[in-house]
Amino acid sequence: MCGTCCYGKGGIVVEKEEIERISNFLGISRESFISEYCENRNSRPCLRTETDGACVFFHKEKMCLIHPVKPAVCSLWPFFSANVSDEFNWDMAKDACPGINPDCTFEDFVKQSKDIV
Repeated sequence: MCGTCCYGKGGIVVEKEEIERISNFLGISRESFISEYCENRNSRPCLRTETDGACVFFHKEKMCLIHPVKPAVCSLWPFFSANVSDEFNWDMAKDACPGINPDCTFEDFVKQSKDIV
């Protein structure tokens, strides 16, 4: 919950169901959500980032402004398939993410991921 993963132009793709859920949560139309909060990348809608590189829905004090309805990819972090299937990727994620217990073994991380996904 530190917000470190909310920075960077990684391209948080939002699926149709997520667009519906988030726009309903915000009380705006689907079209307004897409035009105000998304940008197209590879012909797919992605959440915009601010000039500082943060997700458009990240607030330094309040953190994720859409937390109850955030995209699945955000909920899944740090249990991305690349981190779960490759120990080197997991080790890099562990160094970058304070949410990953530094004493956790790769094997334990993989076991935990099965409870999440």
